Amino acid sequence: MEIGFHASHEQFKPSRLLKLVQQAEKAGFKAVLSSDHFHPWSNNQGESGFAWSWLGAAMQVTKLPFGIVNAPGQRYHPAIIAQAVATLDEMFPGRFWLCSGSGQALNENITGDKWPAKEVRNARLRESVEVIKELWKGEYVTHKGIVQLENAKLFTPPQVIPTIYGAALTPKTAEWLSGWADGMITISKPLDELQIMVDAFRKNGSNKPLALKVQISYDSSDEKALEGAWEQWRNNIFPSKVTSEFITPEQFDDIGEKVRKEDLKKHVLVSNKASVFIDKIKAYKKMGFEKIIIHNVNEQQEEFVDFFGKEVLPAFES
Repeated sequence: MEIGFHASHEQFKPSRLLKLVQQAEKAGFKAVLSSDHFHPWSNNQGESGFAWSWLGAAMQVTKLPFGIVNAPGQRYHPAIIAQAVATLDEMFPGRFWLCSGSGQALNENITGDKWPAKEVRNARLRESVEVIKELWKGEYVTHKGIVQLENAKLFTPPQVIPTIYGAALTPKTAEWLSGWADGMITISKPLDELQIMVDAFRKNGSNKPLALKVQISYDSSDEKALEGAWEQWRNNIFPSKVTSEFITPEQFDDIGEKVRKEDLKKHVLVSNKASVFIDKIKAYKKMGFEKIIIHNVNEQQEEFVDFFGKEVLPAFES
């Protein structure tokens, strides 16, 4: 099992994240997951650095494996993602993994193209992943479907074919992607709900790897941790079917105004005690998650990395 650090580009400047991943590596984190946003979830977050520029720098100054949550098909043509990943893998062989999802209008709608229904977005996602994998073989590829590709070839293919995790937020999506993705990534939920996600993914006998992004809020006191979570992450607790059509941070801010601080506790693990985080990570490990990415949703990133390095990560050293 790898415990990783989440680099949230919608919350922090790329220059700060570059320092944070170096600190995270020294603290004992074993991986990094990067978000890939054009807009933040909230004006209070207020950042949106280009993750793909940052990844080359971040992988150069660390030796960690990196992943990114990406939505190919609208803002990015899948051929561009195939090329971007191949370039990173040529420079840093075997250190990159991709998480592919159907996306949200908040980021993808900037192209001015029609935002498709969920069924069409799912079909586009699967086609995009198929195109990416075909291009990684280093042969000419033509594809005619929702995604259009004409006589394209990657002349610098990856040295090691990266794992593509499908991103799922619902059991229906988890079961669907088990048939074509190399693994599943989802986000933390109450343990009973998370088990339903795992069971859905395993329903057809899939023994593919599982990754989990865990939202926590750590600070010197529970009160500060809860306040920090509410300030930064209250817009993010709603189901994707509610927010997937939102196109501006202001729309997320409007819905977030109705969220009470106590509402965050079901969606974010709020604590200042190492034992709370250790017990929950052990439960996730028992459930079968091989990558557990910790996202401290408040602004106290340096303090969180230092705390985890001293108090939490040593509990999982083999």
